[in-house]
Amino acid sequence: MKHIYANVLAIAGLLALTGCENLTSEQRTVVGVTAGAAAGLITAEALDADNNWRLIAALAGAAAGTLVAQNSATDLCAYARGDGTYFTAPCP
Repeated sequence: MKHIYANVLAIAGLLALTGCENLTSEQRTVVGVTAGAAAGLITAEALDADNNWRLIAALAGAAAGTLVAQNSATDLCAYARGDGTYFTAPCP
């Protein structure tokens, strides 16, 4: 039953993020950090992780959410060259 609540919460969060089009860059970053951390915690909870892994999952989710929010703000994507370096270009 716990997994059903986690799935419903995750879907509700994704639907709520669709209303973030008219946010400033700072607001978009805050939403990205919050949503990423929540997604990390939901995932850790679904996997029955201990408290240390929940913290790590929340931090990793917050970092990923920040990157997604910044990407949305600039409309640039990072592409790997294959030699360990990256370049940015407009997203497809």
